[in-house]
Amino acid sequence: MTTTPPITLQDVRDAAAQLKGIVHRTPVLRSRTLDALVGAQVFLKCENFQRVGAFKFRGAYNAASRLSPEQLARGVAAYSSGNHAQAVALAARELGSSAVILMPEDTPESKREATAGYGAEIVTYDRYTGDRAALGNAMAAERGLTLIPPYEHPHVIAGQGTAALELTEDVGALDALVVPVGGGGLIAGSATVAKGLLEGVRVIGVEPEAGDDTKRSLEAGERVSVPVPRSIADGQAIQTPGELTFSVNRRLVDGIALVTDAQIRDAMRLAFERLKMVVEPSGASGLAALLAGRIDWAGETPARIGVILSGGNIDTGRFAELCAT
Repeated sequence: MTTTPPITLQDVRDAAAQLKGIVHRTPVLRSRTLDALVGAQVFLKCENFQRVGAFKFRGAYNAASRLSPEQLARGVAAYSSGNHAQAVALAARELGSSAVILMPEDTPESKREATAGYGAEIVTYDRYTGDRAALGNAMAAERGLTLIPPYEHPHVIAGQGTAALELTEDVGALDALVVPVGGGGLIAGSATVAKGLLEGVRVIGVEPEAGDDTKRSLEAGERVSVPVPRSIADGQAIQTPGELTFSVNRRLVDGIALVTDAQIRDAMRLAFERLKMVVEPSGASGLAALLAGRIDWAGETPARIGVILSGGNIDTGRFAELCAT
């Protein structure tokens, strides 16, 4: 018996149509220095230039824009460490709705301020003792809000996949696509596109060493939980892959590479010094894996590699602190 996949390439194409004129078509940058360091042609999809500073706006708007007028009138809710929070807050504002966001107490102040700046109400919790999904669902139910989860939603996943769709439209064939992994929504959408359009492409996810839940889960063939990750890559501090995202990723993702905080810092520095870009730790993890040689290509390095730089939300103080370490 065949199981229908939760999202298809057509779902991503439908999301692209829904998002046209709403999201930025972010640039793809090249660097001869980077190509020489990696030994391949590298194509960087710069979602740090997306609205709210991260790819998350794609999925949040795709999901929110499909709600009924009644649901939008009541308002939306979300739980997030920062980028999804900002994305849902902005999507709600664009659609004439309101948003209540559950955020960890230790969320970087810049992300909290940006979320509030889009008009959202913020409720905080302790990420090390609280279950954000349970708290978020309870809050939404109590207030009569529609919850837009950060990755466990087909419209969210399809929206995230539009970044990879744009990349393939702009650069053509790729031998490999490297994608940061948190809850798995970005790589699930990206893998759906890559495997649907590019012959023989390898899709590689990248996680911080401290939060290797997806790697362990893929190896075990079922979802595995890890202790709350403590990494500078706060956007990837996930304990367990999403059920929906894992159902996609276990079929389509070819492997997971792990990177250290030090390797992420090196990638952030290179992006700043050579490419003149600010990339947050989670956004730089894919680039870090390439630069540090952490991806097992099982032979020769692919000739053409796409990398999604997933976000750039970091304040100047924190950026300077990390890059100076």
